[in-house]
Amino acid sequence: MAGRAFVEPADTVPNKRILSINKNGELIYAKEPLHFYEPSMTGLDCGVSFSRTLISNIPDSITILIIPTAVGGSSVGQWLGDSTHRNVKLLSNFKSKVDIAKSYASIKGILWHQGENDANPNDIAKYKLNLSSLFDVFRTIIGNKNLPIFIGLLGSYSTDSSNWKLINEKINEVAKNDSNIFIISTLDLKDKGDKVHFNSDGQRKMGERFASKYISTLK
Repeated sequence: MAGRAFVEPADTVPNKRILSINKNGELIYAKEPLHFYEPSMTGLDCGVSFSRTLISNIPDSITILIIPTAVGGSSVGQWLGDSTHRNVKLLSNFKSKVDIAKSYASIKGILWHQGENDANPNDIAKYKLNLSSLFDVFRTIIGNKNLPIFIGLLGSYSTDSSNWKLINEKINEVAKNDSNIFIISTLDLKDKGDKVHFNSDGQRKMGERFASKYISTLK
């Protein structure tokens, strides 16, 4: 979700109705890269693409605030344990960003894309339970037990395709048991050449699909 794709000039053009935060928690006009937790590895994610697609389908009076909380390479178990990963205490950081969001806006949903670091036999076995538990924690922190959560599946290009497929199966099982979880497909999207991360086109398309799914829930 943090994104590793190449940021192009068009990705940095702001819209006054799309806001985010900087590393100091201050409001700024959103532009890519949104995530700032890993300065040496920042790249294009799907957040601005999501917001641009959404903004054209909602009333002009509404402004979007998108809050980045992803840290690359983290596992669900690390989130549940509030582990420090790449100098970020994952769940504590999420809580602090929720507080910022609540001071300005009503929280309407979570975009989630994760699973590569759980794609091993030990973690796959407990992924469904852990993911469901983490979403319960997120919703409790936010104060909305029915908060919509939108999940992007892992891509189809991995050299470890069997384990990635099993993670996707677990994600789909979680969604089947929760009417407020919505899945978007990413299986047709391409990697950036490393067999792990989506390329720029893939990130933008993922954002568009998140937005389309979100819009469909409003209807």
